[in-house]
Amino acid sequence: MRFISPLVAIILLSVALTSTTIAKQENLSSANSVEYLTSDETTSLNLPFSEAVRVGNILYLSGAIGNIPGKKKLVSGGIKAETKQVMENISRILQRNESSLDRVVKCTVMLADIKEWSAMNQVYVTYFSKKRLPARSAFGTSGLALGARVEIGCIATIDD
Repeated sequence: MRFISPLVAIILLSVALTSTTIAKQENLSSANSVEYLTSDETTSLNLPFSEAVRVGNILYLSGAIGNIPGKKKLVSGGIKAETKQVMENISRILQRNESSLDRVVKCTVMLADIKEWSAMNQVYVTYFSKKRLPARSAFGTSGLALGARVEIGCIATIDD
């Protein structure tokens, strides 16, 4: 039976530990990397925020309103039409950034009038599986950008 000299064993152990440490640092680095994301659709609006920020495999979306894509104009039709457009806008942002509505884990809903909560919910729930509804907070505000009736921000996961 052949034995490894103590010096060779120490060198091999040192290489193994260094390789493990480097691999862990690379994984930690990629998990903590931050990307500020935007698109031509939102860049043209000259807004003071990113449409999304990616940290590791988590995607944080800025609040979306029911604006016509690429324009600072809301769709007409009230809370239900705006909610539908908000969800379509969110869906596009998620798709552009390697995610989808199926990957949303948390939403924050802001309503210009909390009395419209039920009407907003009628549209909102159609965008998610009943078995996979995201965690959610909803509250009334004293006003939203462009006079919107609803604004929704989301957190979603991304496949690695």
